[in-house]
Amino acid sequence: MYAPQEDTALLSAALADEPLAPGVAVLDVGTGSGALALAAARRGARVTAVDVSRRAVCAARLNALRAGLPVRVLRGNLFEPVRGRSFDLVLANPPYVPAPGAHRPPRGAARAWDAGGDGRLVLDRICHEAPGMLRPGGVLLLVQSALSDPGRTVDCLRSAGLKAAVTQRRRIAFGPVLRTRVEWLRERGLLSPDESEEELVVIRAERPV
Repeated sequence: MYAPQEDTALLSAALADEPLAPGVAVLDVGTGSGALALAAARRGARVTAVDVSRRAVCAARLNALRAGLPVRVLRGNLFEPVRGRSFDLVLANPPYVPAPGAHRPPRGAARAWDAGGDGRLVLDRICHEAPGMLRPGGVLLLVQSALSDPGRTVDCLRSAGLKAAVTQRRRIAFGPVLRTRVEWLRERGLLSPDESEEELVVIRAERPV
């Protein structure tokens, strides 16, 4: 299981900026260890968390139990376990790192970060499916890398009828995954020769009332 990283911290900061009325319905998709789900539950939200990884589901359930917070944790692929439901807030920290060998689906721990040749294997699914999970006035908060085209994410969400924009940015040093792919990313034109940092962004998208 992938431990929380800088992207989780950035999305957590965006979550802290959102007004949450007691009892609002929150979905944390790709919950990992459950850090964001717990943060929302501490503010009185009714939280459902989903992850495709058995280890992540076990960890999130254990962390919720230890914290004494009533988070419902389900195993499944993105929105499949919550079909037919809608939410006031959807949190998403999906895999978004461009990966060589895009014809092969990611396996094992790499499912937490590898996302096809352009980094959009899961992002495009979220753009397509998340708008239908939001109640009127509901908000999607999504974190991704600038390497996987935030502008395309914003455009897709706007095309679905949401008000969408980048609301947070943070530059960080390359992590262990990107360090192994620097040359490949430069060959693809995704990194310039002098770049040594990655930019993370949070996109906020709201369904009109």
